[in-house]
Amino acid sequence: MVFLSRLGLFAQPASEMQLLHRAAGHPRLLAVLPGTFNPVTVAHLALAQAALARVEEVLFVLPRAFPHKEYSGASFEDRAAMLRAALGGHPAFSLAASQRGLFVEIARECRDCYGADVQLAFLCGRDAAERAAGWDYGRPGAWDEMLRHFDLLVAAREGEYQPPERLRSAIRRLELTGEYDHVSATEVRERIARGQPWEHLVPPAVRELAREIYRQRT
Repeated sequence: MVFLSRLGLFAQPASEMQLLHRAAGHPRLLAVLPGTFNPVTVAHLALAQAALARVEEVLFVLPRAFPHKEYSGASFEDRAAMLRAALGGHPAFSLAASQRGLFVEIARECRDCYGADVQLAFLCGRDAAERAAGWDYGRPGAWDEMLRHFDLLVAAREGEYQPPERLRSAIRRLELTGEYDHVSATEVRERIARGQPWEHLVPPAVRELAREIYRQRT
């Protein structure tokens, strides 16, 4: 996919981010957890909880448009409702909708909301880090340039992520308490479709919503 604004990746004006729930305070260190959340899982919450050892607030971000897939199954509204239920008013968790889905685009929107001086760290697993590093941004060196504007905190997922030496100051390991390799939103949806147990893979507050949303689509 050719994304024209990549040619001026950091020169574009910020798009409007819609804050659906904002934690109190003005964090200096903000972790950002973007995702499709189809549905939100216990692994997503584990990432966020682990990040609180390093940051003051975690912002869950649901993009209105994804760079690598279209919306299918659960709607944007369904996913936002499940996220609201999962976060449950946690004092250090916030929720926002972004206009676009690339890390650099979300970072720009975050700074528009939180201020230019906020320090950003994106949360992801090994597989998502590899996708982001390997994405075609339209010009050589774009990924390295982005990592001057935010860090990555990467959790192991079926293996550890090994960044190149030149990027190791910006990409750090995030330790999780527990094993989450078996947890994925795809696994949740497939288990629901097959009539197998799935409830243990999502936060308790999400179970009834997920049952209603996904059984309507099987």
